[in-house]
Amino acid sequence: MPRLSQAIRVWARIGCLSFGGPAAQIALMHREVVDNHRWVSDARFLHALNFCMLLPGPEAQQLATYLGWLMHGVRGGLVAGLMFILPGAAVMLALSVLYATLGSVPLVAALFFGLKCAVLVVVVEALLRVARRALKGRVPWLVACAAFVALFAFNAPFPAVVLAALALGYAWPEAFAASGHGRAADGPPALLDAAIAADPGRIARSAPAARRAGVFALLLWAVPVVATWGMHPFGDIAWFFSKMAVVTFGGAYAVLAYVAQEAVERYAWLTAADMLAGLGLAETTPGPLILVLQFVAFLGANQAAGLMAGVVGSLIAVWVTFVPCFAWIFLGAPLVETLHDMPRLKGALAGVTAAVVGVIANLAAWFGLQVLFAERVTVLGGLELPVLASLDWRAAVLALLAGLCLFGTRLGLGRTLAVSAAAGGLLHWL
Repeated sequence: MPRLSQAIRVWARIGCLSFGGPAAQIALMHREVVDNHRWVSDARFLHALNFCMLLPGPEAQQLATYLGWLMHGVRGGLVAGLMFILPGAAVMLALSVLYATLGSVPLVAALFFGLKCAVLVVVVEALLRVARRALKGRVPWLVACAAFVALFAFNAPFPAVVLAALALGYAWPEAFAASGHGRAADGPPALLDAAIAADPGRIARSAPAARRAGVFALLLWAVPVVATWGMHPFGDIAWFFSKMAVVTFGGAYAVLAYVAQEAVERYAWLTAADMLAGLGLAETTPGPLILVLQFVAFLGANQAAGLMAGVVGSLIAVWVTFVPCFAWIFLGAPLVETLHDMPRLKGALAGVTAAVVGVIANLAAWFGLQVLFAERVTVLGGLELPVLASLDWRAAVLALLAGLCLFGTRLGLGRTLAVSAAAGGLLHWL
């Protein structure tokens, strides 16, 4: 196995370059640890990824933690997970301060408007990419469509949709046998597989320390919730984002519609436009897209008690969002490694992955309504439809431009976001 110091450098590189959302981050991680360094086999990487897709929280960060633990135990898991979070969290905090202080400046607002329109296209691109990877066969496609209809048309509870897909995959694994994230690649044995073959008890010996670390992480998770109980606005922030850490299955794309509904409509921490701007900022920074929750917490606390309160609120959100992610991995990964070839487990994980496609489609539809239309009507008790006459032509033009950049010219995510922001500024001057 590589030395921990060598792994730290690789995880730091991944953390600083992990732009573009979970699909791009997972691809980068695969390129580094599977293709370039051959630390982990493709089959083991995909097994870990399927497990992380089932967990609440950002799957890419949890995957990094899982792989770090496989290679170097608890220390390796902590290093990999933290390196994936910290660069993006620092940048997001700085951008949140900038947005709160300068977001009302017309030119800055125009730049963010262009960014929001590009985010809609980015979400659609993520939907297509995940669908191509995850939906292999008729049943997974039906599960994805059913998940979308349940969420978009009937406002079904998100956890219920995920659990239903999990149960179906567990009960009918044959229907999902061709689904997942690809087949294992051929090639020489990976370093981890060679190490396990030479020492079959390697994983079992590291399991007790991982479980202790997982329990300790759960205790740390509770600290800010207890410490800020009854303190406005920090108590609400700690409690709300702690709940999100339990129900954010499928990563940021999957939960943002629910977060937006609660943060915008119930708590009034920010507007829907602010929410879209936050996702745009998260798309332009390294690290998990779930860092958009840090932005939401910053604006909520800043609105209630000023800039320093915003900083504290954002740090609380980061803590209660990511500390439990370490707990899920350290408690669950040792068990999952013992069930590596269980068909029903694979079917359950593939069922969840199929449902997540429908969840992302629901998010894309919600974003489209918010970005492109100024007016919407609610019918049939909850189905939201656009008022076509309220179409914002500027938003439509910017979204088409972003789509041309991302799909037509293959300009790349970073350049697409930059072009869209600049075009938003140009429309402001015109």
